[in-house]
Amino acid sequence: MKYKPTIGLEIHAELKTNSKMFCSCRNDPDEKKPNYNVCPICMGHPGTLPVANEEAIKKVIKTGLALNCKISENSKFDRKNYFYPDLPKGYQISQYDMPLCEKGFLEIGGNPSTGSGRKRIGITRIHLEEDTGSLSHSEGENYSLVSLNRAGIPLMELVTEPDITSGKEAKLFAEELQMIFRYLGVSDADMEKGQMRVEVNISISKDKKFGTKVEIKNLNSFRVVQKAVDFEIKRQEELLKKGEKIVQETRGWHDKKEITFSQREKEDSHDYRYFPEPDLPPMHFKEEYIINIKNTMPELPEQKRERFKKEFGLEENQIEVFVKNKDLSEYFEKVISEFEEWTPEEEKGESHKKASKLVANYLISDVQGLLQGKEFVETEFKITAENFAEFIKMIYKNEISSKVAKMVLLDMFNTGSDPSQFVKENNLGQMTDDSELEKIVKDIVKKNSKPVEDYKSGKQNVLQFLTGQVIKESRGTANPDKVRELLKKILD
Repeated sequence: MKYKPTIGLEIHAELKTNSKMFCSCRNDPDEKKPNYNVCPICMGHPGTLPVANEEAIKKVIKTGLALNCKISENSKFDRKNYFYPDLPKGYQISQYDMPLCEKGFLEIGGNPSTGSGRKRIGITRIHLEEDTGSLSHSEGENYSLVSLNRAGIPLMELVTEPDITSGKEAKLFAEELQMIFRYLGVSDADMEKGQMRVEVNISISKDKKFGTKVEIKNLNSFRVVQKAVDFEIKRQEELLKKGEKIVQETRGWHDKKEITFSQREKEDSHDYRYFPEPDLPPMHFKEEYIINIKNTMPELPEQKRERFKKEFGLEENQIEVFVKNKDLSEYFEKVISEFEEWTPEEEKGESHKKASKLVANYLISDVQGLLQGKEFVETEFKITAENFAEFIKMIYKNEISSKVAKMVLLDMFNTGSDPSQFVKENNLGQMTDDSELEKIVKDIVKKNSKPVEDYKSGKQNVLQFLTGQVIKESRGTANPDKVRELLKKILD
C-alpha cells in the first residue's frame, strides 16, 4: 500500500493599510531606513495601549466573504506569549479561539471556466494579528541587527484543512489565493518582498490515521512551495521504509541544495499560553456591518473567468492569462469598448466576439513578445486603448496586412504613435489599385520560372512561396487573398 500525503497550509499576508495594526505608524513595506516607522506602542514600551485598526479588520472580513467563510458575529484578540528578539513586547497580539472568519473553501485545478475537475480545499479559519520585526544576520559576525519597521504591521493568517495531497495542489492553491488578495486590494501579496509567506504542515500514512506532522516554514515562491512539499513527501517515505520514525519538528528550505533541513522541535499551541488581550475590547459585528463590506466586493477571478468565456468567447488559456494579469484584462476591456465605438450598430453583434479574439491574440502574443517577459502595466504602456482599438479596426477591415500590422504595432509600442497617421505617412495602407497589383504579380511570375514550373507540375505549396514574394515586393501592402487569386488566374 502506498503512503498517502496529508497537507495543510498556513498562509500569512501583510495587509495593505496606511497605518500599522495597533498604532498610527506608517505601514510601508518599502521603507529602507531601519527603525524609522516606529513608536512606543510598536516598540513595546511599558504603559502604552494599542488601538485596533478597523480597516485591517474590514479587509480580513472581505477576504473571508470572498472565500465562502462564515463571518463571526463575536470575535476578540488574544496574547500569544513567546520570546524572540524581533518581538519587542515578549508577546504577539493575535487571535486564538474566536477568529474573524472560519469554515470556508477555495476551489482549484481542473477547468476553471466550466468547473469540471475542480477540487475544493477547505479553509479552517482566517484571523488577524500583528507582524514581528525583521532580523539582519551579517555573515561572519556574532550578532544580528533588528529593525522594527515591520513590527505591528497587520498580518492576516489563513489556515486550510488538510485537504491537499501534492506539491502541485499546494502551488495552485497559493497562486489562486494571491490573485484573490490582489483583486480584493487587501494585500499586494508579493512573495519576494515577504508580503505573502507560505508554511506547510505535512504528514504521510498508509491508513486514515494522520502520520507525524512536520512543518516547513517561510516558503517565499510558488516554485519553492511545490518543490518543498514534493521533497518532504519523498524524505518521509524513505525514512518510514527504513523503519525510522518521523520527528515532529519545524524545517526550513535550502534553496541551493533544494532540500528541507531541521530547525527546531515544534511547539504545541499550549506552549504559547494564550489568554484574551486585556487592552483591547471584544468585537461584535452586526449583520448590517457585514452587508456593507459585502457591497464593496469587486469581481473575483472565478467570476471573471465565467464572464470572459460567456461575453468574449475566448479560449481557456487566453482567459487564464487575463485573469492572472488584472491590468492586462482591464486594458483588454477598454480596447473592446473603444472598438465598439468604431462599429456601426447593425454590425455590433457579429463583430464583437471576432474582434475580442483579435484583440486577445495581439495582446497575448505580439504585445507580450514586445514586453520580453516583463509584466504588462498599463501606466507604463505607451499605446492608449483608443489607438489600440483603431489598430485592431484597421486589421479587422483589411486596411492593413498582417505584415504591416507588425510594423505598425512596433512603432506604436516604442513611440505611442497613432496607427492611422503612421500608415499614411509611410504609405503602408492595403493596396487598392488592382492593375498595379497585377503588374507586380506578373513580374514575380516572370522572375521565378523554376517555381512556376514546379507549380504547374502539381507542387501546390509553391503558391505560398510566390504569394510571399509578391507581398514582399509590395512592402506588405498587398492583400494575400487577392494575390493568391491573381496567381491562380495567371498560372492555371
